[in-house]
Amino acid sequence: MPPSPRPSSPEEGLSTEELLKAELIDAEEDLAPAPSVAAARRRLQTHPLLLLVGIVLASLNMRAALAGVSPVLGEISDDFGMTSTISSLVTTIPLIFMGVVSPLAPKLARRWGTETVLLGALLLLAGGIALRIAPPMVALFAGCAVVGSGIALLNVLMPGLIKRDFPEKAAGMTALYSTAMILGATVSAAAAVPLEHALGGWRGSLVSWALLAALAACVWLPQVLLSRRGVRHGQAAAVPAHGPAPAHGSAARLTRSALAWQITLFMGSQSLIAYVTIAWLPTVFTDHGMSKASAGLVFAFSTLVQMGGSFVVPTLAGRMRRQRLLCTTVALFMAAGIAGLLVAPVAGAWLWATLLGLGQGGALGMALTLMVLRSGDAHTAARLSGMAQTWGYLLAAAGPVVLGAVHQVTGGWTVPIVLLLCVCAGLVLLGLGAGRDRRIGGTAH
Repeated sequence: MPPSPRPSSPEEGLSTEELLKAELIDAEEDLAPAPSVAAARRRLQTHPLLLLVGIVLASLNMRAALAGVSPVLGEISDDFGMTSTISSLVTTIPLIFMGVVSPLAPKLARRWGTETVLLGALLLLAGGIALRIAPPMVALFAGCAVVGSGIALLNVLMPGLIKRDFPEKAAGMTALYSTAMILGATVSAAAAVPLEHALGGWRGSLVSWALLAALAACVWLPQVLLSRRGVRHGQAAAVPAHGPAPAHGSAARLTRSALAWQITLFMGSQSLIAYVTIAWLPTVFTDHGMSKASAGLVFAFSTLVQMGGSFVVPTLAGRMRRQRLLCTTVALFMAAGIAGLLVAPVAGAWLWATLLGLGQGGALGMALTLMVLRSGDAHTAARLSGMAQTWGYLLAAAGPVVLGAVHQVTGGWTVPIVLLLCVCAGLVLLGLGAGRDRRIGGTAH
């Protein structure tokens, strides 16, 4: 397949506006809304404040339910008498369902409309958060599955909705969306231990975030009612815009592409490191003598610092023909932060948190940007995004449980941390491949 033209010349690179707009992979690519749905969306866009508030509230929820778990994971484990391996499932199960449910989002959006599925995702999230605090341990894990399913739908549909409804304000809306997502995770991590003390235990701390999801659902409800008005019972919200989409052929081409797998494994490897950090970083600190409250604050700070890397790295990447140096740099930042945990986990905690945060934010931004830069068109980018999220999250799901098991067997954190450094080394190799000036089906320029 011949390569498609780049949005701008290699010498100029992508502008910040073009790159941020391109990163908003549209789950409704190749779909045309039903006439009544299109008319309702035009009415909604004349009052953008409701959309804006809905987007901010939904974005705040996209990481909060996960980030608030790790600072109180020790109490959850003690309450149920769980080993390190079993307790790691609290982080692993959501990741598995994030990978499994992600491919369903475009199909659901076609049938019911993006607004309706987003409302359903927020209700799932609120219900899953509440279910996690039920007395039997099985309810904890079932709630984790429901939480992961809700986040998966939000992950896939939110960028496309922003691209669709704010096409002329892509940069500003992308900044708002990503900032709100990171802010939600930061506040959740920082507030976990204080909420635990104020609300009588870890259950009160976790369930409090169901209120935020319920509030977001209330804001989306009128949008759903408006968008579905006039749609007959059983009528789809959208139809293929250019006839049946060649999804099977596109998927087959992607799975035969070494470049697609390099990007997918890059996405999965950086996600593995990120979710191992979410699951175990506060525990690493507390096991070395840091207080729970301080460990939660350091973890929250590391999450907040990700904002810097997630903004700077994609902008630099869009101005380069090759991104190999950037891929290596973000991996080395993460490796330095992880290695520091071996040397002085408590004394250097804030430095390691800074390096980890910058590296993780940059690696995530790099992964999203590679999906755009290595794709010849939006159709390919959307499907590459689906492939990378599905397999990437499934790979990432192995991280917390494997490192939890290794920690349980070895009785310390040295071997798990060394294994994370090996993942960083693999990330460098993957970045050297994915960062070449290639595109899916194309050749070097």
